[in-house]
Amino acid sequence: MRRIYKIAKAELFTLFYSPIAWMILVVFTFQTGMAFVEHLQEVVRAQDTGWGNAFITSNIFSGERGLFATIQKYLYLYMPLLTMGLMSRELSSGSIKLLYSSPVTSSQIIRGKFLAMMTYSFMLIGVILVYVIIGLCTVDNFDLPSVWSGLLSIYLLMLAYSAIGLFMSSLTSYQVVAALGTLVLLGALSYMNKIWQDINFVRDITYWLSISGRCNEMISGLICSEDVLYFAIVVCMFLSLSIMKLQSNRTHASFSAVWSKYALVVAGAMMLGYATSRPMLMAYYDATETKRNTLTPNSQEIMSHLEGGMTITTYVNLLDREYYNGIPSQVNEDKERLKQYIRFKPETKLKYVYYYDKPSNNPRLNFVYPKKSLAEMAKGEANIRDLDLDLFMTPAEIKKKVNLTDEGNTFVRLVERENGQKAWLRIYEDMMKFPSEAEVTAVFKRMIMKLPRIAFLEGHGERKIEGERIKDYTMFSSVKTFRYALTNQGCDVETLDLSGDKQIPKEVDIIVIADMKQAMDSVERKKLDAYIANGGNLVITLKPGSEIMESFIGEFGVKTVPGQLVQPKQDVAANVVMCVPTEEAKALAPIYENMLERRQWVGMVIAAGLVQSEDKGFKVTPVLQTVDTMKSWNELQTIDFVNDSATVDVASGEKMGVYHPALALTRKVGKKEQRIMILGDADCISNGGMTPPYRRYGSANFSMIPGMFHWLSYGTVPVDVSRPRPTDNEISLTKDSVKMVRYGLMGLIPGILLIGSAILLIRRKRK
Repeated sequence: MRRIYKIAKAELFTLFYSPIAWMILVVFTFQTGMAFVEHLQEVVRAQDTGWGNAFITSNIFSGERGLFATIQKYLYLYMPLLTMGLMSRELSSGSIKLLYSSPVTSSQIIRGKFLAMMTYSFMLIGVILVYVIIGLCTVDNFDLPSVWSGLLSIYLLMLAYSAIGLFMSSLTSYQVVAALGTLVLLGALSYMNKIWQDINFVRDITYWLSISGRCNEMISGLICSEDVLYFAIVVCMFLSLSIMKLQSNRTHASFSAVWSKYALVVAGAMMLGYATSRPMLMAYYDATETKRNTLTPNSQEIMSHLEGGMTITTYVNLLDREYYNGIPSQVNEDKERLKQYIRFKPETKLKYVYYYDKPSNNPRLNFVYPKKSLAEMAKGEANIRDLDLDLFMTPAEIKKKVNLTDEGNTFVRLVERENGQKAWLRIYEDMMKFPSEAEVTAVFKRMIMKLPRIAFLEGHGERKIEGERIKDYTMFSSVKTFRYALTNQGCDVETLDLSGDKQIPKEVDIIVIADMKQAMDSVERKKLDAYIANGGNLVITLKPGSEIMESFIGEFGVKTVPGQLVQPKQDVAANVVMCVPTEEAKALAPIYENMLERRQWVGMVIAAGLVQSEDKGFKVTPVLQTVDTMKSWNELQTIDFVNDSATVDVASGEKMGVYHPALALTRKVGKKEQRIMILGDADCISNGGMTPPYRRYGSANFSMIPGMFHWLSYGTVPVDVSRPRPTDNEISLTKDSVKMVRYGLMGLIPGILLIGSAILLIRRKRK
């Protein structure tokens, strides 16, 4: 070990008696200091403008645009310059012969050189530690563990680059060639995740071998055994190759013997890497304060109850517009989307089935392939992508296996458990496209427990869940391609017909009565009254002036305020009313508290205020209220809100004030708490009503729906995947103090290093 230290010491002296090591240190300090100050300025500017901050530690250090991500992007430019002379210098000067003749082994030479690079890399990390100390002293509740994770990833990346550069330096006596060779090899390793991705088994090896983005998870605060072992394996592999190269020069081994050893080392490293990347052998540690890189506790609890085997089969339709996400070359990237869940159930099997059939969402096909058969379309699409058409099942073949017609023959996953349970995991028509934690967890949750069954009453002119009219409730209830539809949040949705001998199923948990136009007959009403008397939960929506609905809500001790609510605003009809959750609503569902914090509105058009008329045994909680900073009243006279201006007429009974167009009712029925939600605007959650006619004002009407059903289902759905709030939200720096930090990091420290290195090099040259 003493010889290794001596070699490392000699190499460090050689490095620092040359301009290259000092130049890289000065440039690295200046460049990282500049990036750090820019992030500080952004945080301070956000704080000064009043918008506030959250996750300041991540924004400065570990975010997608943070300091560590910036360093990762240009680090590959520094290391080849440092490593190009490690062995090339010895080979070109002839000093390698002295090492060969000395009592030093090839392993000791390589390990000594690498130890020198480990020491220099640690010096670069020391520069970053200066920024960490500044953050620790200025950011409240600085998230230090996540920063340690990022520092570890950067250091491991430096070591991997050093090992690769050392190997390339041992191949040639020309330093420039060694530097260029290192860059080429790093480029090849970065591109490995694109090579042979359409070949089973091989794709996993080449995907693992890629160094591109290998630090991303650790930078974000998630330490994964696969990533740590990747760097360890890569370092050991290239150090072994370097040792073998020196040893072959000493012994003058044959070409075939040398390359067979090289191949054996590389193959062994790949097999070891493949094994360590298997889910069963992977371990994780989330270093972040809020554990934002892993599943929430609710999701983890659900995953822990999924006993037995499970298979997730992804069906990829060649003619679907989303087929690209699942073709063979994209399989590994697609698996990353399920990685968090596989982490908690590593025995899960992932399969991919390829077919072609008529999709429901790709109008491009008829334009590109007019009057062509499905087989001809599939052949054309396969030619475009250079895919083997034999890989894809025909429509007849796929229908024998599974019927995907109800799913629109789109990109979809089928989750199957050993006990026979099945559920669909879809993609959605929005910018996110793929299901988030809430949707995936909802699929798993419905496999381990009974989730709410919601019935929408029909037969009396109510809003439908299968209609396409603006006033219907199709969007939030049953549209499969809408992320937040109740069917995608774990609920079973159905229509409820009470005519004749039909009864309310015992499994129904919530009944929605949406603005009845005709009264129920006595038989139907008796069935519904029995459901209510037994503590059944309800959603009741209505419009102002409906005598039928007025009579119905009267049985719960609630009535509407006469007239309709108005709230005059510029360029918007007066009967468009903006409402916000009440303080009391915070206790009903977390989403209402979020709406208040984000200043989100619920927009209503032709809405009624609701009040308690008499005590019917219910506790009444106001859920929404008209914005108290805007004038609101119950308009009784104006009908045309486009051409007429609404004004308050106290004499006619109009009264200005704060009104509540949504109420929550509760009472005890046996051991159960019965819950009823009443909305004074049936349109605000309809297909068209979720986007009210605002020009200058935003709205969050849909947020009302998950909050409502979260409360009615006793917190069961939608699944609560909320996380603790970050505490590193304030920084003590000011605009002027950031300037001082800038002068110190970009001027003083690099200047001291530059002057000190110049003096040292000049004195060294004189000697």
